[in-house]
Amino acid sequence: MKFLFFLFLSLFLTSSGHAQSDLQTAIKGGEILLTGLSIFKTAKSGKSDSKIIESVCVKNKLVDKITFKIVGKDEQGDEIKKELVIQKDGKECLFILPKGIYTYEIILPNKEIYKKGEYKFNEEVVITIKDD
Repeated sequence: MKFLFFLFLSLFLTSSGHAQSDLQTAIKGGEILLTGLSIFKTAKSGKSDSKIIESVCVKNKLVDKITFKIVGKDEQGDEIKKELVIQKDGKECLFILPKGIYTYEIILPNKEIYKKGEYKFNEEVVITIKDD
């Protein structure tokens, strides 16, 4: 944006005979520049076919900290293990997680398993752990 301001300012400081045509050229250049930037923005946000999830977050509403463990496999069959320690009333996130079905465990500080199961991660999600 500063670039365009300086471009317009320099055009106005040039001779008045060419200022009108230079101004039109600068306006066209600005339009092309902005169109190019909007294309990049659209391309970046078009991740609907992506095989990864940007973030998976877990909130802890229990009376003590918990450990949240997940285990799954990526497309190549390699095992993926992730672990989060989440304080009371806290929130922690995993970033760039391959989509798929994962087994999970929620472990209390005394090493007791609070919950266990499977979850299909296919989009960004916030999971809240609370007393039933």
